[in-house]
Order: sequence, then C-alpha cells, then structure tokens
Amino acid sequence: MANKKVKRNRDKAVTIRMNNDEYEALQNRVEDSGLTQQAYIISAIRGATITPSDEIAVQKEISKTFAELVKQLRGLATNVNQMAHVANGQGQLPATETLIKTSAELSDYRKECEDIWLSIRSSINQQSRTEQ
Repeated sequence: MANKKVKRNRDKAVTIRMNNDEYEALQNRVEDSGLTQQAYIISAIRGATITPSDEIAVQKEISKTFAELVKQLRGLATNVNQMAHVANGQGQLPATETLIKTSAELSDYRKECEDIWLSIRSSINQQSRTEQ
C-alpha cells in the first residue's frame, strides 16, 4: 500500500509570542491541568473550565465512594421494602407505615447521592474529552 497522506482535522497552526512571565504562567497551568499544551489552549479558547489533574483524581475518588454508597443504599432500601411486605402480611400496620416511611427516606437519599455521583462523573467525562 502506498503512503497516503492523512488529512488532519486540525490543519491550522498558530504562532504567538510571549514574554518570560507569560510563558511560565502558561507552562504552569498546562502542567497543573495534566493536558497537553495544545489541548489546554483549545479548551481555554472554547471557554471550558480547566480542572487541575490532582482535582480530577479527587473527583474520581469521590465518584468511586458515591458509587459504593449508592450500591449500599440500594441494598438497604430493598431490605426495608422486604421487611415492610412481611410486616404488612402479618397485620402489623404501624410498623409497616414506619418501614414504608423509612424506605421512602432512603430512596430520596439514594436519589440525591446518585444525582451527585452522576454530576461528578459528567465533570470527569467532560474533562477527559478535552484531553483528546
């Protein structure tokens, strides 16, 4: 197969001049972001919020923690629902009402945690896309 030239998606080059302080500031920000210089500049031009790589690592850890928390809450809610059905079958209505209320509160709490977790994951995914 003959060597074919692949057309680049980004075929425009830009050269700018900076003084020493500006260049150092740019290099520090690029390093903090964990992005390449090109990815950093393009992200900045597009108005993206550029999160330092150490913050992304923290966000990933928080996301992992929330995922585990949501899993545990889901199990708790299932157990409470099962207890409510058993209590209802035995005619223990006051306990059933309490369990149903507890189950609803757990479900609300789980929903809040899932929303936070999804927000964090979305932030991480958006940052990952800007690196490409």
